[in-house]
Amino acid sequence: MNAKIGNESSVSEFLLLEFSAVRELQILHFSLFLVLYMAIVFGNLLIISAVAFDHHLHTPMYFFLMNLAIQDIGAVSVIIPKSMANSLMNIRHIAYAGCISQVLTFVFFISSDIALLTVMAYDRYVAICNPLQYEMVMNRAACKQMVAGVWFSGLLSAAMHTSATFATPFCSNIVNQFFCEVPQLLTLACSNLYQTEIGAIVVSITLVSGCFSFIVVTYVHIFTVVLRFPSVQGRKKAFSTCIPHLVVFSVFSFTSCFAYLRPPSKTPSKEDFAITVMYTIVPPMFNPVIYSMRNKEIKNAVSKLLGVKHSSMNIFSRLILKRLHFSL
Repeated sequence: MNAKIGNESSVSEFLLLEFSAVRELQILHFSLFLVLYMAIVFGNLLIISAVAFDHHLHTPMYFFLMNLAIQDIGAVSVIIPKSMANSLMNIRHIAYAGCISQVLTFVFFISSDIALLTVMAYDRYVAICNPLQYEMVMNRAACKQMVAGVWFSGLLSAAMHTSATFATPFCSNIVNQFFCEVPQLLTLACSNLYQTEIGAIVVSITLVSGCFSFIVVTYVHIFTVVLRFPSVQGRKKAFSTCIPHLVVFSVFSFTSCFAYLRPPSKTPSKEDFAITVMYTIVPPMFNPVIYSMRNKEIKNAVSKLLGVKHSSMNIFSRLILKRLHFSL
């Protein structure tokens, strides 16, 4: 299919980013993405299984963590397998309907991620700042309602972005990214009608900024309370549950906002690719490690699940953390 299409013409398919025309490099891309995908799915499935099968983890914090793992698997499953298949079969195309589905589901999972991370911050606030009211405030019904609200808000955001993005005809079918990313699709629009989607992005960025501000204010209160703890062990335990969450949200929100706010280039860019990987692949891959490797309850549950001695899990955890520290 031609790259340029006449004004007001319909597009039947899009051409995604081709990593290389060299067959060996295509296989390398497939292999690298396969390893990353399997690591993400395996790590998050461990979290889901551990929480589901260990009754000691049937608490609000781990209930939210299990939902986060589900969202992470969903987000990468929407984009990575298609990119892998294209490299393996030496093709670039994705059907128009497939592109719509990819935008809808990816935005759904990403938006739900942001909302859930905000809810998790509130959970930590109640647990640390109002521990006597925790069971009353974060009861089972309230947690289910919060999670339902998270998924529903993600669905509304996905519907808004998808309808706004595909409301205008496209003058080109070349997407300079390895999946149908909204900012890249906007560069293909024939008319100024894409400003509707720009407005939707601005609204979303405003909401993300609001969530980030809420989390920052929440953690200011949390850290103020934690620093008053008389026990050093108590302070370390509180910080160990809060700091990973703050780091995950910061990296995710800053990279995604930067990706959606900066003007996307109309030619393939290594910078665009790197930023996209930072908010699509890195958080789902590191979330299980960040949230679990320093959490004794999760490690105990995973040890039972895999039939591994707890001491072995501790050694494995330290090796992973040292490797992450070295790579960062």
